Amino acid sequence: MEMIREKHLMELGEDAHRQYIDARAVYTAWEDARKAAAEVRGGMYWQTKGGRDYLIRTSTANAQKSLGPRSGETEEMYKRFTERKKLAATRVADLSKEMSRHQRMNRALRVGRAPNLLVEILDKLYKSGLSEYFTVIGTHALYAYEAEAGAMIREPDALATRDVDLLWDIRRRLSFIAQMQILDTSFLELLRKVDPTFKLRDDQRYTAYNSKGFEVDLIRRMRKDGDPHPIQLTDDEDDFYVVEAERAGVLQDGATFQSIIVSTSGHMARMRTVDPVIFARTKRWLSERENRAFRKRQRDSLQADLVEAMLEYLPSAAR
Repeated sequence: MEMIREKHLMELGEDAHRQYIDARAVYTAWEDARKAAAEVRGGMYWQTKGGRDYLIRTSTANAQKSLGPRSGETEEMYKRFTERKKLAATRVADLSKEMSRHQRMNRALRVGRAPNLLVEILDKLYKSGLSEYFTVIGTHALYAYEAEAGAMIREPDALATRDVDLLWDIRRRLSFIAQMQILDTSFLELLRKVDPTFKLRDDQRYTAYNSKGFEVDLIRRMRKDGDPHPIQLTDDEDDFYVVEAERAGVLQDGATFQSIIVSTSGHMARMRTVDPVIFARTKRWLSERENRAFRKRQRDSLQADLVEAMLEYLPSAAR
């Protein structure tokens, strides 16, 4: 295993490693600030009815709720809300500026090498409130393991892929549908906000590709417990279907792993993927399948070796 590490892994340089730690700290602070800002979305105002003032709370969907007539309690409520909202907005704005600065530093020091489009897609899922419904599986998971291990894989073939596999959590289908209704869009249209050239394959409605041949595949576990089939993500007739995949249930039910990945342009996003131990076992299983193409089996075996070699650098991985 020591020989594998020396041959296949290269530790991130000291300056780049230090920059990544600093940038990740700012990113997680920005996440916290966005969560705090989400808690005070909408607004509050005073409305006069029948000669009395009432405190009204509004949602982002313009729904209104009366919190009661003006009193010491409601005035304090209004004061606390407006102060929290102003502070949250200031923190988000300040941290966004810091994020921009760290993006430039990341690029200058070559901190990351994840594909820009991958990071942009993950960022769009996060900002749309959809990250929790998807798990990145397959080759792109290696970028999360690299980031957390502070190392880079030497072999470009191990990372070479033109598609990202997103495992959709069918167990949370109803809450996903509710969130998509709030967003009032289809999943395909959401992708097109990242890259307008995305379109679905006519013969493979679970795959979208862009003008440069980058693909996004949506997969789900094999049918169980009365799962509906087939499944389209939204009511939009032009939206994604989700394809069943063998062993996807094992990946979905297993431990997850998260890390902040960095693109070649220096931008950052949180990736939610499978635990590296489960990843390695799955890749080993794939490498032994005789009905799988030989070149793919070779890469599966190499990826399993590489991730196993990283495990001592990944203390949060399941054992």
